[in-house]
Amino acid sequence: MEASSFGITNGKTKVFHPVAKDVNILFDELEAVSSPCKDDDSLLHPGNLTSTSDDASRLEAGGETVPERNKLNGLYFRDGKCRIDYILVYRKSNPQIEKREVFERNIRAEGLQMEKESSLINSDIIFVKLHAPWEVLGRYAEQMNVRMPFRRKIYYLPRRYKFMSRIDKQISRFRRWLPKKPMRLDKETLPDLEENDCYTAPFSQQRIHHFIIHNKETFFNNATRSRIVHHILQRIKYEEGKNKIGLNRLLTNGSYEAAFPLHEGSYRSKNSIRTHGAENHRHLLYECWASWGVWYKYQPLDLVRRYFGEKIGLYFAWLGWYTGMLFPAAFIGLFVFLYGVTTLDHCQVSKEVCQATDIIMCPVCDKYCPFMRLSDSCVYAKVTHLFDNGATVFFAVFMAVWATVFLEFWKRRRAVIAYDWDLIDWEEEEEEIRPQFEAKYSKKERMNPISGKPEPYQAFTDKCSRLIVSASGIFFMICVVIAAVFGIVIYRVVTVSTFAAFKWALIRNNSQVATTGTAVCINFCIIMLLNVLYEKVALLLTNLEQPRTESEWENSFTLKMFLFQFVNLNSSTFYIAFFLGRFTGHPGAYLRLINRWRLEECHPSGCLIDLCMQMGIIMVLKQTWNNFMELGYPLIQNWWTRRKVRQEHGPERKISFPQWEKDYNLQPMNAYGLFDEYLEMILQFGFTTIFVAAFPLAPLLALLNNIIEIRLDAYKFVTQWRRPLASRAKDIGIWYGILEGIGILSVITNAFVIAITSDFIPRLVYAYKYGPCAGQGEAGQKCMVGYVNASLSVFRISDFENRSEPESDGSEFSGTPLKYCRYRDYRDPPHSLVPYGYTLQFWHVLAARLAFIIVFEHLVFCIKHLISYLIPDLPKDLRDRMRREKYLIQEMMYEAELERLQKERKERKKNGKAHHNEWP
Repeated sequence: MEASSFGITNGKTKVFHPVAKDVNILFDELEAVSSPCKDDDSLLHPGNLTSTSDDASRLEAGGETVPERNKLNGLYFRDGKCRIDYILVYRKSNPQIEKREVFERNIRAEGLQMEKESSLINSDIIFVKLHAPWEVLGRYAEQMNVRMPFRRKIYYLPRRYKFMSRIDKQISRFRRWLPKKPMRLDKETLPDLEENDCYTAPFSQQRIHHFIIHNKETFFNNATRSRIVHHILQRIKYEEGKNKIGLNRLLTNGSYEAAFPLHEGSYRSKNSIRTHGAENHRHLLYECWASWGVWYKYQPLDLVRRYFGEKIGLYFAWLGWYTGMLFPAAFIGLFVFLYGVTTLDHCQVSKEVCQATDIIMCPVCDKYCPFMRLSDSCVYAKVTHLFDNGATVFFAVFMAVWATVFLEFWKRRRAVIAYDWDLIDWEEEEEEIRPQFEAKYSKKERMNPISGKPEPYQAFTDKCSRLIVSASGIFFMICVVIAAVFGIVIYRVVTVSTFAAFKWALIRNNSQVATTGTAVCINFCIIMLLNVLYEKVALLLTNLEQPRTESEWENSFTLKMFLFQFVNLNSSTFYIAFFLGRFTGHPGAYLRLINRWRLEECHPSGCLIDLCMQMGIIMVLKQTWNNFMELGYPLIQNWWTRRKVRQEHGPERKISFPQWEKDYNLQPMNAYGLFDEYLEMILQFGFTTIFVAAFPLAPLLALLNNIIEIRLDAYKFVTQWRRPLASRAKDIGIWYGILEGIGILSVITNAFVIAITSDFIPRLVYAYKYGPCAGQGEAGQKCMVGYVNASLSVFRISDFENRSEPESDGSEFSGTPLKYCRYRDYRDPPHSLVPYGYTLQFWHVLAARLAFIIVFEHLVFCIKHLISYLIPDLPKDLRDRMRREKYLIQEMMYEAELERLQKERKERKKNGKAHHNEWP
């Protein structure tokens, strides 16, 4: 659902280069700053178990100071004054003692304050609490170019004409009768959502008087403080040596067990948020974002960004935008389906199939499959019409255009978000080299052209050889997928005969549907098992390539995992769409696998019903499984941890643990970051677009899933996972290129589905060339009279092969053995000059199919490129806002400097130090 803007929204400005002399620091409404905290890590406190009821009674008694209250919430040091910005966890029994001591000594040397606490559950676990004083935050915020607010925005309202004003008044009167924005969050009852819309600039200690500082302790929010501390920890040495630096390496070698910022208290409260307000940002996010009661409301993206950082905020912004764009696609898909329902009684083809009691179809498998009347497939013909009707082609074109519009408008939406979140001019810092890369190529170095420092170098030949091996591994795994599909094909071929000879009449009469259904379920199980294997193989191949930086490693791993899972998930669907029933031969000359198994044929009513079943079952099962695993696994793990704690300390009272203990017992975020969340949605996007012509309800299923997915992910981030480090990003990365590739592939696949899998082209050719309206330029239902008979060929039963001859002679239909049966194809009868040769109608249909594919692809690609050209990446109003903001910022900076100089001049005059020769 499209996100709305609440909370702090920062604008964009340029970096200020002028340097000023030392100036007096003035704070508006500055609260008293607490004295520096003592770093007493030599005294290790074991911690105390406190009862929740005792804490509540003490708070009710009153008379407590703020530091005393802070001691109880677990977010501060023991003195209740220094806020905990970061937590490190290690075990006493870990042998890496010397590295930790050097690392912690260097932490104190950087100015960070430290305090240690033992775990209440396990005395072997030690928590290291870190706090960054104002001086350290200011110094590193300036180095990191952290943008901070310095002046409230002034909005320019364009002149409105009287006529437009009158229209606005009439519209506002009409809106009074409508609900007041039911999908937006209520800012009156949630006062914490008030916007703080300010211009921002890179923080500078020399120009600190320009920034809005009411309280130094809250000037940098918690996410920014944690990011600064993490930045410091990544640059601290733990051992002598050029590469012995950074927290990540200590986490890799096991010196520390975990490192994370703290959640801001509990996400639950006894008091209502509407009457008492939110206790903290986590509680606010839970109530207005992760709660199921607000599933229909927009996401508070600015709050998400403020708490979790821009990278996670962008993911939820993209997910909300994708979900919102699914509404028109789901509506049109549902309309196509309902159009098929309403026109079902008027479909001439379905009528002819249901009335064809005298047409006997040839068996669909060897020996055990009986002859059957065409009218027995009446139900399947009607179901096929629900998905394969006159609106299908329109829907396929619409979805191809929709995919382009979705991506183009996401560019615009991302530009607005990047502007609001100060990401327009943000550039990633020069990334550090991965430790594995350094260890492998430390002997060979060359100068970095950017930093001018020597760094490890990978030879071109070594890189090429590794890429070749990795590509070979990818090709081998794709072959494994093809082998799995081949196994499913053999299962379908063998099982259809088994089901045809089954004792139960229900299964025996629906052998093909039973075969398809069981094959899809088995295919789903194979997909889930192979996904586990593919993750390990992708990890092995990516590490084998030895990427230089973490972003290169992430992009390489993402591409492999997407390729593996995409092929794994869609290979069977491609087989059913384009190969099932296409190369079976004809009765009397069937093509066979290994000269033994006869290839499977389509149902008498067509192959589209098999494709619909494949997509529907896989899509529903996969989405259900993913949602269960995303939320079920963390819930079970956290429940098990709480159960062990209750067993150790007794269930007679509620134990109140400090916040660091609670967060440590939560599940850490996925090691691959947001990879699993993006991958799930990208694969769903593929299902929604690639074969949508065969399954118009796919966008509706995707929409329903995403409405649940947003709240599931929100609940997981807020309640079940440790707080991830707030990191910045400008866009969704390599996933955008993958989305564009899927959009191009969807045009091709939908063209082939309509032309080859569905009966749209054969019906069109019959209506214009062979039907009652041939040569009249009409193609209505009356023109389809006789289509079913014209699409079936005649076969003489005596021409059956010995191994294909059915056990029944068909005497149950007319009392005498059958002489002829019918099958789906365009072939000559057995008594013609060339028995069972292709008819002229076959070649007309084939030519029409090829022509449709070419015309459809070129037309849709032209529309896609035209839309891409017409929709600018940057909205015009945003471009104007940016230009005007640059002008206003220059004016503000000039006024601020002039005001400061005037104040200094007045102070000098007041102190009697004015000079008569100074300029006015």
